[in-house]
Amino acid sequence: MLWLLVSDFKYFSRTLLLTTIPVLILSLVILVLGSLVNFGSVVNAAISTGSVVIYFCSFVMGFGPVPNILCAEIFPTRVRGLCIAICALTFWICDIIVTYSLPVLLKSVGLSGVFGMYAVVCVIAWIFVFIKVPETKGMPLEVITEFFSVGAKQAAAAAKDN
Repeated sequence: MLWLLVSDFKYFSRTLLLTTIPVLILSLVILVLGSLVNFGSVVNAAISTGSVVIYFCSFVMGFGPVPNILCAEIFPTRVRGLCIAICALTFWICDIIVTYSLPVLLKSVGLSGVFGMYAVVCVIAWIFVFIKVPETKGMPLEVITEFFSVGAKQAAAAAKDN
């Protein structure tokens, strides 16, 4: 079903994120429960493998490409190249942090604690996308840029009033 959303392109960034993030959360919760409850080694291995495969497939459809697409759309043309480079740098730095913190977190809070934290981060991400990320599919870049600049002007005006 999710593949139809991706291949049809009727719905894109916001809808795709709002659809795939709950799958990420569910697969992480199942992974946590599978590591906390002992069903036997074969069943636990099957639960873990299934959860990781589902997580990976959902991540590749949503969180993998969509942030890069949104970064390419939201910045004004005059600074778009620099801003995309900064976004890419930020993604790589966060990837490095996650990669190098995983062994430390596994030793301190265990497998269920780590993936529980990841599930909480996914819940926060879903709330952020639901509240703050607009659907940009079918909008020209000029309209998207104006949309985000109006939001920045409103925030600046609100800050002046306070």
